[in-house]
Amino acid sequence: MIENIITPTPINGVLDHSTPPIIDRFGRSFNYLRLALNEQCNLRCIYCMPEEGIDFRSEDKLLTTEEIFRLIKIGSQMGVSKIRFTGGEPLLRKDLSELVQFAHQCEGIESTHLTTNGLLLSKQIDNLEKSGLSGINISLDTLNPEKFKIITRRNGLDLVLNSLHKAMESTIQSIKLNVVALRGFNDDELMDFVDLTEENDITVRFIELMPFDSHQIWKTGKFYGADHIVADIKNQVDELNPIDGSRTEHHIFRVNDYKGKVAVIPAYSRSLCGACNRIRITADGKLLNCLYSQDETNLRDAMRSGKTDEHIEKMIRGSMMKKFKDGWEAQNEGNNKRESMTQIGG
Repeated sequence: MIENIITPTPINGVLDHSTPPIIDRFGRSFNYLRLALNEQCNLRCIYCMPEEGIDFRSEDKLLTTEEIFRLIKIGSQMGVSKIRFTGGEPLLRKDLSELVQFAHQCEGIESTHLTTNGLLLSKQIDNLEKSGLSGINISLDTLNPEKFKIITRRNGLDLVLNSLHKAMESTIQSIKLNVVALRGFNDDELMDFVDLTEENDITVRFIELMPFDSHQIWKTGKFYGADHIVADIKNQVDELNPIDGSRTEHHIFRVNDYKGKVAVIPAYSRSLCGACNRIRITADGKLLNCLYSQDETNLRDAMRSGKTDEHIEKMIRGSMMKKFKDGWEAQNEGNNKRESMTQIGG
């Protein structure tokens, strides 16, 4: 357990780059900031929110461009080296390229990433590439047009696939496909997704269903656990060779001699919590020290009430120091304040 952490003194009210890393009481350090840019989305995926949507927060309650700039800057001065923009659907935000460029040019930030459903990506990818985007995660749960319409309640599979091809043709270094695995829905498509890695240097990531679906399909028998996904893939390939991946890619492999990779992420099983390095900030400026956290730290209101960078830094460090050992402990602390993944940030 880490104790007696020294909080650095700012110079003229501004943090310097000699500040110690963000850590918690279990010795984990946090250098990866996930920033949600909005709650709105142009899909209505059944594991996220109802078809009519949810009670979205008004724009004045969401972080402004300048507030996001400020949080990126403060984070970078505290040792954050990776930024990911999420939503909602971040491509709906008109200042996205500007935000990417700011993060890319910010001292200390080594990589800037985006998670998107891909519907609008093909039209914006050139600007994002020029802005310095390092990586794109595209969410796509089926390669079947009819099943796409069922799970998203919208059409558009052709647009997403076109965006995937455009991304693979770009100079953006990291291209990943996020597939929420659902038993009885897309478990028969495992190999269709795996086959995408044969000739393409991408990572296909099968992700466990999580209970942030606004009470729609959770606990309906659709849950498909990471261990079962790995076992089912092993049964259908000649070789499944373990390799290195990111901290969340708890199981990651190369199939045969394919160019790309296949990962399985135990997002609900939470066997990856010991390696957590993430800080989450919602679109309305609340810091969550865990995906399953019941405790929110209001950075937006602190900034709007004139608090200094030093004060914001202390709020961030204080919240992360209170992080629980794992997502199970965090979830058991109370009732969920946010029922939909679009309110948290993907």
